[in-house]
Amino acid sequence: MKGIGNAVRAAPRVRASLTKTRLDASVAALPAIKIIQQRGDIRYASNAANSDLKKTPLYDLHIARGGKMVPFAGHSMPVQYNNASLAESHHFTRNHASLFDVSHMVQHIFKGPNAAAFLEKLTPSGWSNQGIMQSKLTTFLWPGTGGIVDDSVITRIGEDEYYVVTNGACFEKDCKYLDEELGRFGGGVEWTRLDGSGLVALQGPQAAEILKAALASEVNLDKLYFGNAVYADLKLADGSKTHPVLISRGGYTGEDGFEISFNGKLYPALETTTPAVESLLKIAGPERLQLAGLGARDSLRLEAGMCLYGNDLDDTTTPVEAGLAWVIPKDRRDTGGFHGAEVIIPQLTPKSKGGAGVDRRRVGIVVEGAPARDGAEVQKDGQTIGKITSGVPSPTLSKNIAMGYVKDGLQKAGTELDIVVRGRKRKGVVTKMPFVPSRYHKAG
Repeated sequence: MKGIGNAVRAAPRVRASLTKTRLDASVAALPAIKIIQQRGDIRYASNAANSDLKKTPLYDLHIARGGKMVPFAGHSMPVQYNNASLAESHHFTRNHASLFDVSHMVQHIFKGPNAAAFLEKLTPSGWSNQGIMQSKLTTFLWPGTGGIVDDSVITRIGEDEYYVVTNGACFEKDCKYLDEELGRFGGGVEWTRLDGSGLVALQGPQAAEILKAALASEVNLDKLYFGNAVYADLKLADGSKTHPVLISRGGYTGEDGFEISFNGKLYPALETTTPAVESLLKIAGPERLQLAGLGARDSLRLEAGMCLYGNDLDDTTTPVEAGLAWVIPKDRRDTGGFHGAEVIIPQLTPKSKGGAGVDRRRVGIVVEGAPARDGAEVQKDGQTIGKITSGVPSPTLSKNIAMGYVKDGLQKAGTELDIVVRGRKRKGVVTKMPFVPSRYHKAG
């Protein structure tokens, strides 16, 4: 593949009640479990035949610890574990800490004197002035339309070096897109895809104290804030330590936490990821840390108001429609120069102020009666004005929450709508997101 270079060194809240049956019954309907999208001749899917599924470095550990495996993003992944229901796992994360295998995500390195310029062409964010060992959310964009190819977190790990994480469900599409864009861009950029690497998310209010006990390097976690990263070693059970791993403070649950990258390009992922995870579990003990799967991850991320690509974001959605205009800094709004800027920049100014604005907005909705799922119709005064893109019973709030798109002008919190669930209208109320307040560790 064009652009592939050499590998670089990587490295108590009160519980609300929700019945086990009510949440477990939603497993088959979780939007995260089956994702199929199309753009032209590109097709990517997570429901591949079992024989074609990839295994993460933690696959054997999942099986040994009672993981219920399902196809997801081309991998065999745990949806939950035998020792806990989805609701119990969700609450455990909110009150203690959970460890999620997210090795299905795709890890990349872009390196070279033109790496920042390349990323600034494909995304609306600024990278040449990004602080080293700092990360932020962004979106890769289609030229001409400004549609979102994929959402991503990018960390500047060196003067001319960027660590990029993209969605596993978009693997084929993203790789083709990046390869073609590199071919058009020219030289000065090396692209390394870190296939087979391990990536885990340690999430929850006790995550920091657990990680602190597991560190074999001097790191001041009190001053490692949300969006910051560091290289460090972790202790192993036999008294040795890991190679340097990349630890980024952040995550997908709304809780404080960390994502830990094990680079399998330099070190055998099967020989480093599993011992490190087993060591974390042993150091913390089951009363503080447990494994969690896709089911709890989906309900946690929706409570946190975070998008799932393929449901809440897709190739036809711009960052402004998706409520992600905040990823575009002022200087880039002034200068443009990124894919789709000619569409996106005019959208930033509402129609009422002379701009192009948008016709639809992403919103959060609380639904009465029954949970609304992906595809449910949203109505106002009998007219269809949008659709639901994600929905789940909220274990923390004991309410049915959903995310979706509605006609511009109806996005104000408190707006009452009708949601058609199994042919029956249910009352929905537009609600500010996140549904559950985030608890990130930020300066000040």
